[in-house]
Amino acid sequence: PTAMRTDLLFAAAATALAGQPAAAFQPVPSASTSGAILSSPKAINSRRPAAFAPLASATSSDDGGSDGQLDVGALGKYALAAGIQMSLFSGIFKLADLGLASAGMDPSSLPFAAIAFVFYACALKSRVFNPLNNARPDRSKAVEGKGSDGFKDRVMPSWTPPGVIFPIMWLLIIGPIRAYSSAMVVTATGTFFNPAIMAFIFHLTCGDVWNTINNTEKRYGMSVVGILLGVVPSAAFAASQYYAIEPLAGKLLGGTLLWLCTASALITDTWRLNPDENGKREPLYPVKGESKTAFAWFGSSS
Repeated sequence: PTAMRTDLLFAAAATALAGQPAAAFQPVPSASTSGAILSSPKAINSRRPAAFAPLASATSSDDGGSDGQLDVGALGKYALAAGIQMSLFSGIFKLADLGLASAGMDPSSLPFAAIAFVFYACALKSRVFNPLNNARPDRSKAVEGKGSDGFKDRVMPSWTPPGVIFPIMWLLIIGPIRAYSSAMVVTATGTFFNPAIMAFIFHLTCGDVWNTINNTEKRYGMSVVGILLGVVPSAAFAASQYYAIEPLAGKLLGGTLLWLCTASALITDTWRLNPDENGKREPLYPVKGESKTAFAWFGSSS
């Protein structure tokens, strides 16, 4: 009887082993500190007992964003910040129109240079109306070829222009073009608050939110989407609005798309060159846990 029971136990064990998937006994690869793939003899059963399923589910849901979970809070803050910025600009331009009208004037009666100066200031400092932390790269460091937030603080493509090119483009070319074309539209319409000007302000707003994503939060994947679906299309739309009022203004503003498209290629290539620690490219959306979206005005973060 004892020998018979032993034979039955061996038979049961053999049957159980035969039912296991072969993958359960394969070596599990693990990364060494040098990045090489090592082999571990640890056996893992791919089928968890049902009793442990709730524990496994709770563990994965508490993993701070490692599963690529969409950061809905960040998207909400981007939209809210854009809404605040657009509302502030709308209010200021509307009040300017009303103030001039009460004095029996309109913006077209103002000196052209004064109107252009207003929009040059908007082009360079629109971010003061945005509650997010959207600081630009340090221009002095860029000129010297040093790194700062958004420039040379990550792996950059080999064809990246020298640092001195960026302040030249924004201060001496893009800014003046935006200012001159906007002044032409205001003079032609006789108002600051009009659909064409607000389309241009929306373009600036997209750029300010994008600066938060790219420079401050360093969300490389989301920055690609932001510039391709936000910054560039909004510039094209604003240029079309300007063209409908003053063709030359539309052509001038449309010319800035050459620089923006070049920047888009640079941002996309930068995303390609900066994978995560696992060698994977970052998702094209904000991932929960990879960064914190903060309202600089209120000290709030997500």
